[in-house]
Amino acid sequence: MPLLITVTGPDHPGIVAALMLVVQQAAGQRGRASVADVEQIVVRGQLTLCLVLHGEDDELVAQLGQAATDHGLRTTSRPVGEEAVSVVRWVITLIGEKLGASHLGDVASVLAVAHANIERILPLSDTALSCVEIVASLPTGVDPDALRRQLLAVSTRHACDIALQREGLYRRAKRLVVLDMDSTLIRIEIIDELARMHGVVGEVSKITEAAMEGRLDFDESLRRRVSMLQGLDERVLAELAANLPLTDGAEVLVRVLKRLGYRVAVISGGFSFAAEALKSRLGLDYAHANTLEIAGGKLTGRVLGTIVNAARKAELLEEI
Repeated sequence: MPLLITVTGPDHPGIVAALMLVVQQAAGQRGRASVADVEQIVVRGQLTLCLVLHGEDDELVAQLGQAATDHGLRTTSRPVGEEAVSVVRWVITLIGEKLGASHLGDVASVLAVAHANIERILPLSDTALSCVEIVASLPTGVDPDALRRQLLAVSTRHACDIALQREGLYRRAKRLVVLDMDSTLIRIEIIDELARMHGVVGEVSKITEAAMEGRLDFDESLRRRVSMLQGLDERVLAELAANLPLTDGAEVLVRVLKRLGYRVAVISGGFSFAAEALKSRLGLDYAHANTLEIAGGKLTGRVLGTIVNAARKAELLEEI
C-alpha cells in the first residue's frame, strides 16, 4: 500500500535533494521504493513537503525520518489508498485591491456547497494579498456555468474579480490578451468627450443613464447617442485621437506582453478612430470598434456596419 510521508519545518536549500537521495538508494538496493506523487509548499519560510511512495518499507521510512531530522525537520507517515487521483481540476482566480478572509471564505463556501475539494491555495501577488489562485477538484456532474454564476455573485458583492477556468495546458498556454478601451485602456469615455465638444453632453448622459437602468439596449442607446453628434467636425476626432489619456501602466503592460510573445487586442463598444490610434501608438495586433459615418468632413450621426455589442465582442474574440 502507498505511504504518505509528510515533512515539515523551516525551509532551506538541500532538503529535497537529501530526501530523494534516500529514496533513490532504497530503490537501487531493494528495488521497492518509487515516488508516486509529490507536492511542496513554502509559506513564510516554513516548508510542507508531501511524498507518496509505492511499497511499504519501514527501513525507508526510518531513513527518511533521519534525513529530515538532520535538516531540522519533522516527518509523519501513514498508508493511503490506491484510488486514482482526479486529473479534472478547476482554477478559481481572485483579484482585488485587498483580499481577506471574507473573500476567501465566501468563495470556499460556494465550492463546499458544490462538493468541490480545494487542493491548493496560492498567492500570486508579491506584496499585499491582491491576487489568489485556488485549485479545486469538482465532482462529476457539477455544472461549471452554474458555479460560475455563483462566483459572479460573490465577485459583485465584494467588488473584486473572480475567474473560473478549467485547469490544463490550454489555460497555461494562452497567448492572447484582449482589452476593453473606454475607462480601461484609456481613462475617458470617448462618447462623453465628443458630446462635450459638441455641446450635447447633457442629452447624451440621459441616454446613457437610460441604458444603464435597462430601459434601452446597447444598440439602441448607441444609435441615439451617436445621432446627437450629427454635424461634429471630423477634425475633432483627430485631435482627440492624438491626445488619448492612457490608464497608468497601460504602456508598460502592453510592452511587456509583446516581449513575452503575446498578441494584444482591443475590442470596444466605443469608436474605431480611437481604437486605431491606440493600435498604432501601442503596437497592438488587433483593434475592433464601431465606425462613425463621415460625409463632407462632418459626422452624419450614424454608425457604419455591425455594432460592436457584447455578442459581437464574443464573435470577434473567436475570430482572433
